[in-house]
Amino acid sequence: MTVESTAARTSRRSAGSKAGTTGTKRTTRTTAKKDAAAKGTEPELVQLLTPEGKRVKNAEYDKYVAGVTPEELRGLYRDMVLTRRFDAEATALQRQGELGLWASLLGQEAAQIGSGRATREDDYVFPTYREHGVAWCRGVDPTNLLGMFRGVNNGGWDPNSNNFQLYTIVIGSQTLHATGYAMGVAKDGADSAVIAYFGDGASSQGDVAESFTFSAVYNAPVVFFCQNNQWAISEPTEKQSRVPIYQRAQGFGFPGVRVDGNDVLGVLAVTRWALERARSGEGPTLVEAFTYRMGAHTTSDDPSRYRGDEERQAWEAKDPILRLRRYLEASNHADEGFFAELEAESEALGKRVREAVRAMPDPDHFAIFENVYADGHALVDEERAQFAAYQASFADEGGN
Repeated sequence: MTVESTAARTSRRSAGSKAGTTGTKRTTRTTAKKDAAAKGTEPELVQLLTPEGKRVKNAEYDKYVAGVTPEELRGLYRDMVLTRRFDAEATALQRQGELGLWASLLGQEAAQIGSGRATREDDYVFPTYREHGVAWCRGVDPTNLLGMFRGVNNGGWDPNSNNFQLYTIVIGSQTLHATGYAMGVAKDGADSAVIAYFGDGASSQGDVAESFTFSAVYNAPVVFFCQNNQWAISEPTEKQSRVPIYQRAQGFGFPGVRVDGNDVLGVLAVTRWALERARSGEGPTLVEAFTYRMGAHTTSDDPSRYRGDEERQAWEAKDPILRLRRYLEASNHADEGFFAELEAESEALGKRVREAVRAMPDPDHFAIFENVYADGHALVDEERAQFAAYQASFADEGGN
C-alpha cells in the first residue's frame, strides 16, 4: 500500500463521513472563521489549483508558472509522493526504536516542494527541522537527514554542497542566519537570493522580528517562508497573532502574501515572484503558506489532546497530492503507467531508507566530550572519566 493511495482513500472516506464531536477550541475557531467570512474580512489567498484539481486563473501570478510543462507537473507530483513516502518511513522507524525523534511534514508537501523547486542552484536555503521536501529539491540524500535523529552525527551533510544549511532545532534562529547571509550576498553584488523557513509558532519569536527589522533596513535579498500549519505544537494560530501572519510584514516595510499551501502550483508561482524580487534588489518578502500539519508536531506529541477529528478531516479533503493527481488525470498529463511506476519507486525508496538507517554505525560514546573546549577542560576530563567508569560497570556485570 502506498502513501499516495492511502491519501486518496482517506479523502473519499472523509467526504462521506459524519462530522465528529469537537471541543471548545474547535468550536471557537470555526465560529471565528465563519464570522470573518460573513464580514468579508477573510485574508486574500493566492490559489491556482483548487482542492478538486481545477486550474483557476490569476492575473498576477499565472505568468510565473506559464511555462510549466506536463513533464514538470509530473515531476512535482513525483516529488510530493516520494517525500511523503520517505516521511512515512522515518515515522515508522522512530516507532520501531531506530530514531530518537522525528518531525513529520505530512500535509505540507506542496508548500515545501513548490517553494523548493522555485529556488535556483545558487540560492541559499535555511531550514528548520521539518523541511524534508525542500531538502529533496536541493539534492540532499534523504538518508542524510536521519543521522541527527538517530544520534550518529550533528547534521549529516555539507551545507555548501547544496546551498542547504543544516537543520535548526532552535526555534526561529535560522531567520537571523539567513538575514545575515543575505546581507553578505548583497555586499558581494551577487544576484542570488536567500530563503528562510519557519513555522507559525516561530513567528512569535524575537529572532524572527529582529530578522524582519534588519532585512528591511538593509534591503536584504531574503524570502521569509512561513509554513502556517495552524498549530504551534498545541497552540492554534489565533493564539499566536491577532492578524494574519503575512500582514505582519507591513509593519516592517516590505510586502507579504498568503498562498494556499496545499496548492503546489500556487506556491511555486508566489515563491518565484518573491525570489525574483529579492534577486532584483527589491528586498525581503514574507510568504505565508496556509497549510495544515496532518500528523503530530513530532513523534513525542499527541495531537488528539488538543484538536478534533473534524478539523483534520476537513483538511484531508484539501490533500496536496490528491489535488495535483486530479489535475493530472483531468488534463491527460499522466496515465496509469506513470502512477504504477511511481508506486514501485516509492516502495523502493522506503526500503532503501530503512536499510540505510539500520546500517548506520553507532556513534562513539565519548565523542560528546570532544570539541567542547579548544584546549581541554578539567571539568570535562572529570566527566569523561565518570562516564568511562559508568560504561565499564556494564562490562563488569556482563562478565559475571
